[in-house]
Amino acid sequence: MIQENFLELIKKQIGPKTSLIDEVATALDISYDAAHRRTNKKSKLSLEEAVSLAKYFSLSIDQLFSNEDEHIVAVKKTAPITDMESLLVYYENSYKSLSPLVNNPNVEMIYSAKDLPIFYTSDDSLLSKFKMYVWLKILDSGINDVKFTSFNPPLSILEAAKRLGNIYNNLNSIEIWDITTINSTLKQIHFYFEANSLSSDDVLEICNDLQKLIDSIAKKVISQKDTFKFYYNELLLMNNTVLVKTPSERSLYVPFTILSYYRTNDVITCDQAEEFIKTQIEGSKLLSTAGEKERNLFFNKVQKKINALRSLIEAHDVLDFE
Repeated sequence: MIQENFLELIKKQIGPKTSLIDEVATALDISYDAAHRRTNKKSKLSLEEAVSLAKYFSLSIDQLFSNEDEHIVAVKKTAPITDMESLLVYYENSYKSLSPLVNNPNVEMIYSAKDLPIFYTSDDSLLSKFKMYVWLKILDSGINDVKFTSFNPPLSILEAAKRLGNIYNNLNSIEIWDITTINSTLKQIHFYFEANSLSSDDVLEICNDLQKLIDSIAKKVISQKDTFKFYYNELLLMNNTVLVKTPSERSLYVPFTILSYYRTNDVITCDQAEEFIKTQIEGSKLLSTAGEKERNLFFNKVQKKINALRSLIEAHDVLDFE
């Protein structure tokens, strides 16, 4: 039963038009007859062969040993970020993983945006520099006492971030936002202003960058509606989960720290995630096809949040009695 279930997963992965025997023979580097005996269950798969097949077809070896009462999924996790050097590696690895997906109409990235997707804060703006500052203030104990004005990421990180931000424009993508997606960024700005790590001038400039970003997304919703679908969900909070779909496989990324993700290609897990995403989308408004009033209502709400923070900072300056 274990071997039969595992072979069924491989069949599902390769599709009905591809020979299972040929694929197993190739993956294990064995003869057609030897592969035929294994696919017909006349010969048992060894543990080494099962591992080889799991790697070749991006399946979870744990599924060999699971049953209806167990839900075990093998995952990979991205490397932890602890300093500037590891942040640079993060940008570079993210760029490398996305490069093969560029300008491919059969590829789709679906982003459930609890926070601003990192691609929007990967450029040379003050907003992007601030987001790096926030991440490293939390993850790198070496800059605990550094104020934003003294935070100067090396050129290599800025360039790597910009490459990642640019590549996203050439991907088929779906984003699902709720009205709180902007909140964490606004809270971060306010927190570091109150902590005296940000000057009021920096806050106002970052707010300007945020407003420009929201304006650019609003324009992208219309100008790139064939390759970019933007959904507004009023009911469910997002969680920064990402599902990448290609003709050969799907990859699910689930966050576990600020920038780190668990990744799995497990077929059943990706099926379940995709079904939930469909449920999210069914309860959302596609703003690229909605009327102008619907689009403006959403983006105006977001802009009002930014303006409220701006007004709070300006009032603080006016009422500062010291």
